[in-house]
Amino acid sequence: MQRASSKQARLIRYALSAAIAAALAPGAVLAQESAAQQPAAPAAATADGKESATTLDAIVVSGTARFKGLRKRDASFSITTASLEQIQEAVPLSTADALKVVPGVWAESAGGSTGANIFVRGMPSEGDAPFVTVQMDGAPLYPPPTLSFLENSTLFRMDDTVERMEVLRGGPSPIFSNGQPGATVNFIQKKGGEEPAGSVRIGLGSDNFRRVDLFNSGKLGEGWYYSVGGFYRVTDGVRDTQFPADKGGQLSATLTHSWDSGEVTVYARHTNDKNAFFTPIPLLSRNNGSSLSSFPGLDAQTGTLLGNDFRHVDIPTGPGTRIRRDLAEGRGINLDVFGASMDFYVGDWTISDRINYVSGSAPTNGLFTGASPRRMADYIAGFGSAGTATYVNGGGAVDPNQQVLTAGFWVVDKELESFTNDLRFSRDLFEGNTFTAGVYYARYSSKDTWYLGNNMLLTAQNNARRIDLRLADGRQVTRDGFVGTSFFSLRGDYDGQNTAVFLADEWQINERLRLDGGVRYEWQQVDGTVHDTATVDLDGNPNTLYDNATSISLPTSRRIDQNDHHFSWTLGLNYKLNDTSSVFARANSGYKLPAFDNLRDGNTKTQEIDQYELGFKSGNNVYDLYLTAFYNKFTNSPFQAFLDDGTNFTTVGDSRAYGVEVEGAVRPIGGLELTLTGIWLDAQYENYREFTGNQVMRQPKQQFRFTPSYYWTLPFGDLKIFATYSRIGDRYADLANTQKLPSYDTLDIGANLHVGENWEFAFTGSNVTNELGLTEGNVRVPGAATGGVFMGRPIAGRSYLFSAAYRW
Repeated sequence: MQRASSKQARLIRYALSAAIAAALAPGAVLAQESAAQQPAAPAAATADGKESATTLDAIVVSGTARFKGLRKRDASFSITTASLEQIQEAVPLSTADALKVVPGVWAESAGGSTGANIFVRGMPSEGDAPFVTVQMDGAPLYPPPTLSFLENSTLFRMDDTVERMEVLRGGPSPIFSNGQPGATVNFIQKKGGEEPAGSVRIGLGSDNFRRVDLFNSGKLGEGWYYSVGGFYRVTDGVRDTQFPADKGGQLSATLTHSWDSGEVTVYARHTNDKNAFFTPIPLLSRNNGSSLSSFPGLDAQTGTLLGNDFRHVDIPTGPGTRIRRDLAEGRGINLDVFGASMDFYVGDWTISDRINYVSGSAPTNGLFTGASPRRMADYIAGFGSAGTATYVNGGGAVDPNQQVLTAGFWVVDKELESFTNDLRFSRDLFEGNTFTAGVYYARYSSKDTWYLGNNMLLTAQNNARRIDLRLADGRQVTRDGFVGTSFFSLRGDYDGQNTAVFLADEWQINERLRLDGGVRYEWQQVDGTVHDTATVDLDGNPNTLYDNATSISLPTSRRIDQNDHHFSWTLGLNYKLNDTSSVFARANSGYKLPAFDNLRDGNTKTQEIDQYELGFKSGNNVYDLYLTAFYNKFTNSPFQAFLDDGTNFTTVGDSRAYGVEVEGAVRPIGGLELTLTGIWLDAQYENYREFTGNQVMRQPKQQFRFTPSYYWTLPFGDLKIFATYSRIGDRYADLANTQKLPSYDTLDIGANLHVGENWEFAFTGSNVTNELGLTEGNVRVPGAATGGVFMGRPIAGRSYLFSAAYRW
C-alpha cells in the first residue's frame, strides 16, 4: 500500500461515498429493523433494576451473520456483555484490563495503560495478543491482531462514548470479519436519538489523576442524528516516573441517518495519547516464589526504574547519526479512525456493510530489563580490571556496594494504515431459515524502524541513575551511561492484503432447536522490504566498549513475498430445554495466517486451530448461569523472543488445551446480587522440542472473580456498593517452566450513587490490600528461575478514583 498517497485517499473517500450513496439510492427498501435499532428482548432484572452482564436475555450482535442481533439465551456460542457502567465498576486500568470480566481471557495489564499481553483459553503465544481482535461497531481496528510491539487493545481508548462491550470467544468467529479464532472484542458506540442526551464527568484520583469526559447527542433533523464526545486525562501514573505517565485525549463523533426501519452511520475518531510502559523490575523471592517482597530501594507497588535521569536520551543509529527520544512517549498512539455501518433491504435481500479506515503511529519508547542486579564492585570485576564508576548526572563516585543492573532503551517506530470492508447479503430461504453470503476485504501496512538494545548501566533503585565506568587499563565501558548500542536494528516496510468469502446459514428448526453453520475461504498476500544489517564498531576504537558491536541498517534489502490461503468452518446448535434453560454445542476449525513479523523471522507456516465447545445456559429474574466446556488443539504455533544477549530466538510446535468457563449471578433477597466468573484450564505444549508436556506459558490454570453487591433505593436516588475478590493461579513465565509466577489475590471496592435524574457519583478502589502479584517474569533470560533476586513485573499497587457526572 502506498502510504498517505493521494490516490489511495481518493479511493477510500470514494468507497465510503459509494457505500453511503448505495444506501441512499432511490428504490432501496430498508430493513424493517436495523441492527442498531433492533428492539431488545426484556432483560431479566437484577436487584438494582439494571441489566446484568450475565443476563441471558441481553441482545448481542457480535458473532451473528446479519448484525441483526440475537439473545444470548439463543446463541450457540460463548459471549460476555458489559455496559459502560459495568465496565467502570470493574475498575479497569486500561482497555485490556477491562477484559478481566471475561472468563477464558487473561490480560497482563501490569505494563501500564497500553501494551498488554492478552491470552485466550490456553492458546499459545509469547506475548502481545495474537488471538484478540478489537472492533469498533463490528469492524476490526487493524486486521492483524498483533504485530511485534503492537496489539489491538493499544489502539482503543474507552470513554463515555462507549455504549457496551461484547466479547465473543471461539464460536463462529473464525468465519466472520477477520476470522479471529480466539476472542473478538466489539465496542459498540453510542449514537444520537430522538431526545437530546449528554453527560459531563470529572474524575480525580490517586497519583494526581485528573480526567474529564464529555458526551452530547441529539437530533439534527427528521431522520438525522448526531453524537460527539471524548476525554482528556493526565496522571503521574501508578508508578512514580517523575513525569506524567499518561497524558492525552480523544475526540469522537457519529452521524446517523435513519429510515422507517434502517440506518446508515458514519463515524470519526482522533486519539493522541502518551503512556509510559513498565517492564520487569528486581524483586526478592523466597520459598520458590511463594513469598515475594520489594528489592531494597525499589518499591514493588509504586516504584519504577524510569525517571528524569534518562527520560530524554540521544541514541546512536549509525556513523555520525543519532535520534533523540523521550520515555514519556511510552507506548502511546496518534491515530485517526473513520468508518461507516449500513443496514438496509434491496428487494428480499438484507444488505449490511461495515467499513473502517485507520491511519497513524504507535511507537514504543520503553526500558527493557535483562539480568538481575549485582554489586557495582562485582560488575567492574567482570572486566578483569579495576575501574572508576561515577554518576552521569551530578557526578560523584558510586559506592562499590551499590546494586546495579543493565537495561535497554528500546525504540520501535510504527506507522500504520489499514482499510477493511465487511459486506454481507442475507435473505430468508424459507420460514425460520436465513442464508448469508459475505465478502471481507482488508488492505493494511506497517512501516517499522527499530533500535533494540541501547543498554544503560543503572542503579537498581526507584528512579534509577545512569553510571559511567572507566577501567584502569584505559578502556571506556560507557558513554553517558550507555554500555551498548543497538543489538538489533530493523527497517521494514510491509503491505498485506486479505480477501475472504464466506457463507453462513441459520435455521430455527422449531421453537426448541436452532442450528447454524458457516464456511470461509481466505487469500492473503504479504509483501515487504526488510533492510539488511551489519554489526560495526561505530568509532573504530576497540577501547570504547560501548559501541564496538552496533547493529546498523544497510541500503541493501531483501524481499518478503508470500501468498497463503486457507479454509475454515463452523457448526453449532442450541437446544432449548425449557423457558429458562438451554444447551449448546459448537465445533469449528480456524487458522491464523503468518503476519509480517512471522515472515521476517522465517516462520511461514499457517497455524491451524480446532475448537470444540459444550455449553449450558440458564436464567431468570433470580439467577443467571453460563457454563462452557471447551477443547482446542493447535498446530504450527510459533514462539519468538529477543533474548538479553541479542539473540532472536524462534521455534515452532503444537499444543492442546481444555477447560471450563463459568459466568453466574444470583439475586437471593432484596438488593443483594452475587456474581462469579472464572475458568479452570489445562494447556500443554506438544511436539515442542524439549518443552513438550510443559504448561503453556503465562496462563494460569485457575482464575476467578467474585463480586457481591447491594442496591438501595433512597428517597433522593439510589446507591449501590460492591467489592470484587479476584484469584489468579500459578503460571510459568517461560517455555521451560523454570520461572514460576506464584498465585495471588486482589480486592477491589466501589460505590455508585445516583441523585435525582441527573447526578451520578462514583468511587472505586483498585487492589486496596496492596497485594504484590506478578504478571510476567524475565523471558529474555532463559533459565532465570524464581528464587533469591529475580526480575518480575508486578501489578499496580493500591489506587482510588472518584468521579462526579451530570447527565441530561
